[in-house]
Amino acid sequence: QAQLVESGGGLVQAGGSLRLSCAVSGRTFSISNMGWYRQAPGKEPQFVATISWTGATTVYANSVKGRFTIARDNAKSTVYLQMNNLKPEDTAIYYCYADSTSTVRAYWGQGTQVTVSS
Repeated sequence: QAQLVESGGGLVQAGGSLRLSCAVSGRTFSISNMGWYRQAPGKEPQFVATISWTGATTVYANSVKGRFTIARDNAKSTVYLQMNNLKPEDTAIYYCYADSTSTVRAYWGQGTQVTVSS
């Protein structure tokens, strides 16, 4: 019944920025962590970043460290991914996820396309 609704994807030139949002909708659940994966055409899904819901502890993939920032707004049940200095290699469909207190990767967003032109 709970859903994750993503927004913010689009087309941007290399060096540009985008901010993705992922909001919990529907039935409330207890969030443990929220984060992001991405999948480029013909590639396996790749972990991007995660943030814990209480202490806001963050983990980033090496490929995005220093460029991407994950943040959360507990009151809005929303996680954000601020993407700066985008590169063509960042082109992918970005999926947000939520871990509940009982289930890892319990919920997934619908995906939002990020395309970075060179």
